[in-house]
Amino acid sequence: MDEFWSFVQKKSNQRWTWYAIERKSGCILAWHNGKRTDKDFLVLWNLLKVFDINKYHTDNWKSYSKYIPPCQHRVGKDNTWQIERKNLNFRTHLKRLNRKTICFSKNETVHDNAIGMYIETFYYRTGTYQNNFFN
Repeated sequence: MDEFWSFVQKKSNQRWTWYAIERKSGCILAWHNGKRTDKDFLVLWNLLKVFDINKYHTDNWKSYSKYIPPCQHRVGKDNTWQIERKNLNFRTHLKRLNRKTICFSKNETVHDNAIGMYIETFYYRTGTYQNNFFN
């Protein structure tokens, strides 16, 4: 699991995309856009309950260690490189997520839907990125 930030209208209005991937396939299991709060993490956590997950690999953000049972939780960068790479893909493909750009979202609904459509197209259905999208 990981989260990355973007903004709507101004940088002080941060939006966080929380998501979880299956490590072998790279498929995004669940995602949620919101703030960087325990409440928003719990939305993602509840979406993941339908899966039989034995181990969670995360960074050291406090919400993870607060709610994930210690026997199932592993903190560290050695097993999160794949999701960190996916964060870069998000920023590369969706210019509204780039930190320094003139292209930004003006509406939270449009912002969240653009991220949702990207996930649905490239990671949710197939689990892999399809290069033919840009051809």
